Amino acid sequence: MPTPRETILQALLAVLQTVPNATILREGILPERVPPGGLMILRDGDPGAPEVMLSPLAYHYQHRAEIEAVVQGADRDAAFDSLCASIGTALAADRTLGGLCDWVEAEAPRPVDLPVEGAASLKAAVIPVVLHYTTADPLV
Repeated sequence: MPTPRETILQALLAVLQTVPNATILREGILPERVPPGGLMILRDGDPGAPEVMLSPLAYHYQHRAEIEAVVQGADRDAAFDSLCASIGTALAADRTLGGLCDWVEAEAPRPVDLPVEGAASLKAAVIPVVLHYTTADPLV
């Protein structure tokens, strides 16, 4: 049985898979060619140090996962904007990931243009996603 942390990351991946036309990977590597609809790579990120409540014992996390959003092509500015907006819409549709989290919120991306030798340049950004949740044990 997966841990609450893994269940939440799988639920986040499922939400990101609803973004139309984009390809989503989890902990993948950037392929040589970016799909036409854009690419998202979900990184598990860092759960950080929890806030501990003693009665009853509970660990409150503000887990920072990351989405690497990448587009390529001639109209990459518009494609990147559309991909980011679609991610925001998907996350806003269920801020609790079906009740698994207290709250899910993305932070603003900081896009960069990355030149690619012999191909159209990439526009990419890391989008931090903060997952607020509570567990009874930091390892389970």
